[in-house]
Amino acid sequence: MTSRVLVEADGGSRGNPGPAGAGAVVKDAAGTVLAERAVVLGETTNNVAEYRGLIAGLRAAHELGADEVDVRMDSKLVVEQMAGRWKVKHANLQPLAAEARELIAQFGRVGFEWIPRAQNAHADRLANEAMDGTATDGSAAPADSGEIGREQAAAARSRPSGWQDLGGEPTRVLLLRHGQTRMSVDRRYSGRVDVELTELGARQADAAAKRLAGMDGVAGAPIITSPLTRARQTAGAVAEATGGELELHDGLLETDFGDWDGLTFPEAAERYPELHRAWIGDPTVVPPNGESLETVHERVLGARDDLLQRYPGRTIVVVSHVTPIKSFLRMGLGSGPELFYRLHLDLASLSIVEFYPDRNTSVRLVNDISHWA
Repeated sequence: MTSRVLVEADGGSRGNPGPAGAGAVVKDAAGTVLAERAVVLGETTNNVAEYRGLIAGLRAAHELGADEVDVRMDSKLVVEQMAGRWKVKHANLQPLAAEARELIAQFGRVGFEWIPRAQNAHADRLANEAMDGTATDGSAAPADSGEIGREQAAAARSRPSGWQDLGGEPTRVLLLRHGQTRMSVDRRYSGRVDVELTELGARQADAAAKRLAGMDGVAGAPIITSPLTRARQTAGAVAEATGGELELHDGLLETDFGDWDGLTFPEAAERYPELHRAWIGDPTVVPPNGESLETVHERVLGARDDLLQRYPGRTIVVVSHVTPIKSFLRMGLGSGPELFYRLHLDLASLSIVEFYPDRNTSVRLVNDISHWA
């Protein structure tokens, strides 16, 4: 319908990560609003929200039949990465950047321009409406009833929704840490080192599986596990006891400790005194050739959102490791990164978090080992 359009997009997160929303508006050359988008995202980061705003705007432009698109955003990161001047280094942003590029390929031309926040007020307002939960399906419909008006209204009704829009039943997430391994016996950093359960670890997994099998709603429930052997073995015991189907999810992998993998705490502190000292108090510090705790948290946020979208209102079992489980509990409690340092999780421990469609959460259980201790 419209050969050339302007897309203004924005996104934000209150807490970074925190409750987030994205907004986008599509205009013609005269500045007439053709479509609006307000997307509720759940809990995620500012950068993820900015990318979601861009994707929503590009989709709206494509629905309107645009051939050329001029994108304006106040996110320097997104503009520079989409223009190809900056690399997309963050693992959580790479799939979003790839999705945006797939959309871009559908147009004859797409240009990007950075603008100050003050010039992006319309998209910013839509993003804030999404964060506030006040966005309505008719917000983009114009006053007239002509052809453009009908397309605008259709675009508004097709606004993508987040997992908050699903209904009143929570998704109940049963978080199970894997059983003992030889690395945990020696208290060594065990991130991507792929080790098996010990004899005791297998017994712990069986005990946890027996407990889960006796809980309401768990029989036949999906079992989503980290791909690492220790988690898969634990999840296998649960599947055998409950009849649930196993599913591997890379978002549930343990922290990549890089060069610290296999070292004890004292060994890492001795070899990397300054870096290790900084790491134990700053979640953005990266171990040599590894990943930061904050990077893990953003990865798990993406996994959480994926699971809530696919299993709304259901009970699921998540088998993972210390840091990812702490991330789920951090989301449930609405706490900051200090939780990583203050919460202890035992081997084969069970925790429970419920995620409600209206963004409320309820932590029901933390670090329960009564089934094997």
